[in-house]
Amino acid sequence: MSVKLRVFHQLQVAHNALFRAADQRTRQSVGLTTSQIAVLFVLSQSDAQPISEIAKRLSMGKSSLTGLVDRMADRGLVARIASTSDRRVINVHLAQNGAKMLAHVKEETSHFNAALLAPFNDKEQLVIQRFLTHLVDHADEIINPVSPPGGDDHDAIDTA
Repeated sequence: MSVKLRVFHQLQVAHNALFRAADQRTRQSVGLTTSQIAVLFVLSQSDAQPISEIAKRLSMGKSSLTGLVDRMADRGLVARIASTSDRRVINVHLAQNGAKMLAHVKEETSHFNAALLAPFNDKEQLVIQRFLTHLVDHADEIINPVSPPGGDDHDAIDTA
């Protein structure tokens, strides 16, 4: 007997619950939201990024990210500096305070990862990793296929 999983809905509910809990914890422990933490991680991997590139890497809208970066700049976590190669481009840089904060944040995210994966053995963790990587790499073609799977079925996504 095949079980009909409502993966799309479950992912949405799980995402909302997970990030609500993570935001609550990170706000209390380090004074940052998960979105702010994500910006710090991106800049630690590759500093001096324009807002458009950070937005792309985080799958966020440029307008919402602009306000977030403004608030982070006000707190001295990041700095906006004109590009040396094109003065019209403003790059976001990881400030010294942001780098210090990132050290504390890494402990929090390590805890999150360990707690999320604790109930699963090594093989199951590899399947979870494969599934999540598959979603990241193929989300557009999964949700917007050239020809819908199963022909003309307009109810391909179960939102119930």
